[in-house]
Parts: sequence; C-alpha cells; structure tokens
Amino acid sequence: MNFTPIISIVIPTCNRNALLHACLDSLSPSTQTLNSSYYEVIVTDDSDENSAKKLIEDMFAWVKWVEGPKKGPAANRNNGAKHINGEWLVFIDDDCITNKNLLTNYRTAILCYQDILVFEGSIKPDRPQNNFTEESPINENGGCLWSCNFMIEKKLFEGKLKGFDEQFPYAAMEDVDLHYRLKKAGLDIKFLKDAYVIHPWRQQKNLIGTTLKRFKSTLYFLKKHPERNRDINSIYYLRIFFNSFVKNTLYKSFEYKFKGILMKIVYDFLHLGFSVYFLFKKNKLQ
Repeated sequence: MNFTPIISIVIPTCNRNALLHACLDSLSPSTQTLNSSYYEVIVTDDSDENSAKKLIEDMFAWVKWVEGPKKGPAANRNNGAKHINGEWLVFIDDDCITNKNLLTNYRTAILCYQDILVFEGSIKPDRPQNNFTEESPINENGGCLWSCNFMIEKKLFEGKLKGFDEQFPYAAMEDVDLHYRLKKAGLDIKFLKDAYVIHPWRQQKNLIGTTLKRFKSTLYFLKKHPERNRDINSIYYLRIFFNSFVKNTLYKSFEYKFKGILMKIVYDFLHLGFSVYFLFKKNKLQ
C-alpha cells in the first residue's frame, strides 16, 4: 500500500472564507500530530468567483485548490474526490475545527482495523445550545455518518458507491443515502470517538424553508429506497413532532428565554403536517 499520502482530506466550500480559514488552520502541519507526508488537503470551491483560490494561494500553500462544479454540496464533494492522491478519503466541512489528533486517529484506525473500509468520526458542538433556531449536526455516539467527518476507502467510494447521489433536489439526505447504501451492501462502519471535529452552532435564518427542502429530499430518498417507507411514515413524523414540541420546545422555553420559539413552534407543527401527509398518502393508496 502506498502511504504517501495515505489520507486525502476533501473540504467543499462556497463563499465562506472566514470559516474555511479556521478549518485549514486546524489541519495545518504545524497543528496536526500526523506527519504532513501522510496526508494532503483538497479544497473544492463552488463559489462563482472562486473566492477561496486567493486565500489558499496567499496563506495555505500546502493546500490544493480545485474549482467546483457549481451544482451543490454532493457534486462538490464528488468533485474533490476526483483530485485526490491518497487511498483513503476524509470529508470535512469548511465550518468544522478539527482536533489536533484527528488524522493520527484515522491513520491508526486504518492500520488497526484492516478489514474496515469506512470510519465514522464524532462531531461535537462548540458550546451548549441557547436558541431554538440554532442547529449543529452533533454525533457523539455514532450511527450517523454525517458528511462533515468520516473516512472511506477511495476505491469503495468511487467504485461500488459511485460517490454521493447528486440527484437530491436540495442539500439534504445525501449523506443519509450514502450511509444506507453502505448498510445495504453489508459493510461494517467503525465509529472513532476520538477522531472528532468541533462544529459550531449555526443560526438558521430560514428554518421553515430549510425544513420543507429537507422534506422534499426525504421524499426523493423514499422514492429511491421504497422499502424505507416502513420506517419513515406517518408515525415516524408524529414521534418527531411529539419529541420536538413536548420534550424540547415546552421543556427548553425558559432555558432559552423564548429565543426563536415562534419559528420553533412552526417547525414542530410542520412535522405534524408531514405526518398527516403520509397518512393521507397511505389511505389514498389503499
């Protein structure tokens, strides 16, 4: 096996240079404990103006910049994967700060678990949540394979999986789809708790619109994998509504000082509406 470089980190970005700057700082050879001869970093830039190119040329000469396809995050990640030299591929989002031992932990896992082709890193928030409209893809126990921190063998990603599905209508569910296809193929995924990144809470300014887009992506996922209708159905969304509204919105209102509560209530009841949608759809098919 060629070990130089063994790990290729792909970072998709689009007009977020300040966040990208902090992410690259955390991956620099002076920060990471893994020797720089064992890894490379590729930034695939989906901005119309290729805004990250100058940043990388001026401040991160050790990073490879490539132009993105301007077709969304899934296509941008696939594009970055086409430009790597390593045999292992790590996806990191541009708003993540990597732990200094992230790449060392990934390389150690490759050497220790030689039958495993997919490794899932953990994702921690940078602080406690303090607003209903803040979001962060937390993954501290595994079982998610969120696209902002995982490693996969390049041959598997490009060969059997053929990368992320670029046909999802919005930037949602493509990592869930990849995870499900891996499970259907019977491939084991090893969770690495210590291979972690810090993901900040992000203020979701259009929570309602984003929720509707995610639902439309879910409908595409179900069309692609109709067997999942037994899991993602009316009862599924009814449980989301109950857990979100009763166990979160009502319970956390005073703690969050009611910040964003009106938008959160609308968000909750949208899921009740999704539940009704699937109930109507089921009855219509009968």
